[in-house]
Amino acid sequence: MARNHALDTLLRPAVELYTVQVCLALAFLCVFAPWAVALTPLFGLVTAVAFLVFGTYRLRQALRVLRYRRNIRRLSYYSMTSKEIPVSNERLFVGKGFRWEQKHTQRLVDTYLPQYAPYVEPSEWTNKARRLEARLEFAPFPLTLLAKATAWDNAVNPFRPLPPVGGLPRLHGIEPEEYDVTLPLGERVGHSIVLGTTRVGKTRLAELFITQDIRRKRHGQHEVVIVFDPKGDADLLKRMYVECERAGRANEFYVFHLGWPDQSARYNAVGRFGRISEVATRVAGQLSSEGNSAAFKEFAWRFVNIIARALVALGRRPDYLQIQQHVISIEGLFLEYAQKYFDEHDPKAWEKVIAIEAKVSEKTTPFNMRGRLPRVIAIDQYLNQTRVLDPVMDGLRSAVRYDKTYFDKIVASLLPLLEKLTTGRMAELIAPDYHDVNDPRPIFDWMQVVRKRAVVYVGLDALSDTEVAAAVGNSMFSDLVSVAGHIYKYGIDDGLPGQASSKVAINLHADEFNELIGDEFIPMINKGGGAGLQVTAYTQTLSDIEAKIGNRAKAGQIIGNFNNLFMLRVRETATAELLTNQLPKVQVFTATPASSASDAVNGKTAFTSNTHDQLSATSVPMLEPAHVVGLPKGQCYALIEGGNLWKVRMPLPAVDPDEAMPKDLQELAEKMRKAYQVGQATGSEWWEAPGQRRVADDLPLDLQDDFRQMTQGAADEGDAA
Repeated sequence: MARNHALDTLLRPAVELYTVQVCLALAFLCVFAPWAVALTPLFGLVTAVAFLVFGTYRLRQALRVLRYRRNIRRLSYYSMTSKEIPVSNERLFVGKGFRWEQKHTQRLVDTYLPQYAPYVEPSEWTNKARRLEARLEFAPFPLTLLAKATAWDNAVNPFRPLPPVGGLPRLHGIEPEEYDVTLPLGERVGHSIVLGTTRVGKTRLAELFITQDIRRKRHGQHEVVIVFDPKGDADLLKRMYVECERAGRANEFYVFHLGWPDQSARYNAVGRFGRISEVATRVAGQLSSEGNSAAFKEFAWRFVNIIARALVALGRRPDYLQIQQHVISIEGLFLEYAQKYFDEHDPKAWEKVIAIEAKVSEKTTPFNMRGRLPRVIAIDQYLNQTRVLDPVMDGLRSAVRYDKTYFDKIVASLLPLLEKLTTGRMAELIAPDYHDVNDPRPIFDWMQVVRKRAVVYVGLDALSDTEVAAAVGNSMFSDLVSVAGHIYKYGIDDGLPGQASSKVAINLHADEFNELIGDEFIPMINKGGGAGLQVTAYTQTLSDIEAKIGNRAKAGQIIGNFNNLFMLRVRETATAELLTNQLPKVQVFTATPASSASDAVNGKTAFTSNTHDQLSATSVPMLEPAHVVGLPKGQCYALIEGGNLWKVRMPLPAVDPDEAMPKDLQELAEKMRKAYQVGQATGSEWWEAPGQRRVADDLPLDLQDDFRQMTQGAADEGDAA
């Protein structure tokens, strides 16, 4: 059976088996009864060998047809333990698959033809078995055994149900010859995006990539791995710890989780910077810049910059808590800096300030300074009389000279952001106390993470509070962009003794990244590759990105910076077209049977007839959006290496008994599972807020007794039935 024909129809009976049977029979005859075919015993053996060789060749062809037909209906189970995942220093393992070509489009089109339906669709008896199982769900005991027998997931069961992955098995089964699909690590600097709807395997694909990134060791050093997990996946956290333990990196593993501050590391998003103006950029960069909000954003940037400069001049490390405190009331910072400045440059100034303060009254106070402390007014008036050339003092003075009501209005957009970042125990995590030696929770920053080649898990608890999760995530992204810029200019070991080390790969995985992105995400993927930053983003649809950004052009700008595309099952046609519109059209062939008959012109024959198959070519897209919508769980199309299309299925996780976690991380993972599994919290597991009252508590006791009796009576009737 030649494989270079325009139509290599494999959806057909395996007629090669007839030839195999004949070859076996003739070989048997040539060996045990050579006289029956007029052969000597010696020539009988030679002929038998020839028949067996030819029969083997035809058997291979038959097996290819049978395997193709099996794969069209059901793919073999593909699983892999963490230990079995291949780790390469040159390529990233994605899964098993094949490169999609014209012949695969041809085969896929053929599967939709009605004459091939018996080979593609489940048989009528299989469908009847599924309907019977539904009817016998609550049947008596003997009949339930029949339902369990038909639902038995074993190859000997002729009515075996399909795996619970949905989709169309034919999308991958059209190619029986699959092999490992890998992505060259040099392509990852171009960034990758994974698109797929809920519960189709995005997080499992992330586990596959993250496992390799943690265990990979290039040039004698590990790589940096940073994972943003907004929803909080306990299995992902466990996978990261186990892989760090196996790779000998347990001491380099940090867990930052907003939902569980007691088990979380601490992090200051504005505590480290190359230029002092970066603090204001990271804070104000999260504010809206659309319309009239742009002016307020600029004012907010200026005031945060004034506060940050003053804090640094006072020898303090800025953090969100201090910034919020001084945005609400900047007078205290003004007085503190004035104290420091006068003590160092003009010790006699306080005598004059106190004298002016004694004369301050409401009548002598300018309108814009009313409501300020008398000492603040006195210092301002003293500075009017004395020329002070200090930019920090000038900035603080200009801030306190604003009318207090006007000042509150122009920073009104900044205060909600700071409230999100400093409310409750969150302030412990993002505004850590560096002087508290009794707090065992570690403090990290991105430059420290990069230099240590560390692994960081960031759980943002978005299911509990989306706004806070987005604010913290954006702050971390802004800080990471700043660090990437510093690495690009000065390298990793800037300021440290010794020879500068080579650039290290920073693998950033952002699950549900549409909840985290902002304007600061654009320069990260635009220019972060020069610093070794390799972003792998996971989201559901393009509309999620556009809705979060609020600007279609910016959303397109973000998508345009991802060179590698992994498309799992999606439900939005526009998202599927992101893949299909980038593929060329191909020619598919259709065989049309044709026959004709005509009267003969001579008397020797009555008529002539002609029967043939006519091939016609049609130009069709290599893939349709419907094929993306019909993907089973755990499968994807990958557009990688300059636009090459691959069809891939990822390995399912297999049970590994050697995986263990320390007690504190086990407790954290268990809390995450209980808190984030929707619908699992029932009965005594349901959390009630302090002071919350149940409805039953407000009912009279006699009504509560009546309800109990009704419930018990219904239960007794059910038992009797």
